[in-house]
Amino acid sequence: MKPSSADRWRTAILYAWVSAGSIVGGLTRYLVGLALDTGPGFPFATLFINATGSLIIGFYATLTSPDGRMLARPEHRQFVMTGFCGGYTTFSTFSLETFRLFHGGMKYTAIAYVAASVVCWLVSVWAGHMMASRYNRLTRS
Repeated sequence: MKPSSADRWRTAILYAWVSAGSIVGGLTRYLVGLALDTGPGFPFATLFINATGSLIIGFYATLTSPDGRMLARPEHRQFVMTGFCGGYTTFSTFSLETFRLFHGGMKYTAIAYVAASVVCWLVSVWAGHMMASRYNRLTRS
């Protein structure tokens, strides 16, 4: 069955929401990276960006889930979770920085970076989930 023109229009709008979120997220990543750049060595800016991105996606996913406190349209969820968080977080940058640390003979720094990153991401997504869960339970006014 061929999609209707209304279905094609909804799909195009969804793509636009994801694209807009990616632009905002990518620009935010760039600006945060500039603000937190510490030069060569341990890439704190990327660690911070990925941790805060994990916090945002954990919080927003829980806040706007079917039993969440806030009803969000699917395109708004895609804007934040796919677009913004996808554009903001930096897994490809993380991979390149880890490679460069290993390649530059800083293997213990690279290992520490990988371990710190994974722990920060998981703790951050958990913290976002917990914050939104607590907010969801508050008495609605």
